[in-house]
Amino acid sequence: MALPVRGNVKQFFTTFIHCSPRRFLFTTGGARTETKDQEPPGGGGGRVFSGIQPTGVPHLGNYLGALESWVALQGRYPSVLYSIVDLHSLTQPQEPAQLRRNILDMAASLLACGIDPHASILFQQSQVPEHAELSWILGCLTSMPRLRHLPQWKMKSSKQKGEGSVGLYTYPVLQAADILLYKATHVPVGEDQVQHLELAQDLARIFNNQYGDTFPEPCALLSATRKVKSLRDPASKMSKSDAQRMATVYLTDSPDDIALKIRRAVTDSTSAVTFDPEARPGVSNLVTIHAATAAITVEEALAQAAGMDTGAYKSLVCEAVVHRLTPIREEIERLTADRGHLEALLAQGTHRARDLAAPVLKDVRRRVGLS
Repeated sequence: MALPVRGNVKQFFTTFIHCSPRRFLFTTGGARTETKDQEPPGGGGGRVFSGIQPTGVPHLGNYLGALESWVALQGRYPSVLYSIVDLHSLTQPQEPAQLRRNILDMAASLLACGIDPHASILFQQSQVPEHAELSWILGCLTSMPRLRHLPQWKMKSSKQKGEGSVGLYTYPVLQAADILLYKATHVPVGEDQVQHLELAQDLARIFNNQYGDTFPEPCALLSATRKVKSLRDPASKMSKSDAQRMATVYLTDSPDDIALKIRRAVTDSTSAVTFDPEARPGVSNLVTIHAATAAITVEEALAQAAGMDTGAYKSLVCEAVVHRLTPIREEIERLTADRGHLEALLAQGTHRARDLAAPVLKDVRRRVGLS
């Protein structure tokens, strides 16, 4: 039985489709404004692939910035795959038992947000061994300088004084394998991941030129949803790694927890509610959260805030967030109470993913001479 979509998903969302060579196509809601000669590679509406690391229960920024759009994409494309990319998580130290819990917690969170295992394929990356084999083959087509300048390596290795692991260095190649293994035509990504997707596009071209036409070049789906900022430091995005407990709202937070965090959110000395992300980032972040969780525009949010000071407005924001997240929290609690059900759903998704991946890798092995 398909799980219902939980929460009040926005009726409309905006996306930019970024393909190589660089071109931007504008879409609103369910209708793409692509012309016939701009149809995505592969025809038939294309295939979407995206992945998320099992780093615990998602937060409000994850939901509004990505997961909400993931839910909507299930109704816009005929083939959609979402992977819990546990191999990627190994680039950071992991406690094995906690990682296993995190995988199931992420599965429950995705389902509670509205990912429908009948409308899409939800699976655990490491259970499809074709990912790792294709990553090795593509890695042999990738130069070291190409990887050295990608944001993942530059940002994370700098924290380790340039001594990051080989896995961290080749992380983008595994990302490319994740995408190309399913011949995905569209990939929802944040702006910070566009360069990594361009590597996947490059590797598709390199492989096709060397071994024959095999992979479509995937396009980036860039969500226009504003990024949710930290409640304690609105100059930074909301993050699970934030050391300040009051900075991040999680999907499993109770109404009291949400109220406390929003009440303590950083604003400024001006009492009026306005939207000016440069001059008033804290208040503007609250307006963004209010508009997104209430499924209204920023202008409508400001109209509702008319005559309120920031203290009173925080109560309005809290009400919208609690209303949006309560059914999601309750569904996560229901799902995590039955770990066997979650394991069975992931096993079903893995079987479906392997049905797609196995023939692609078989063809790749034949083309490169391994079979």
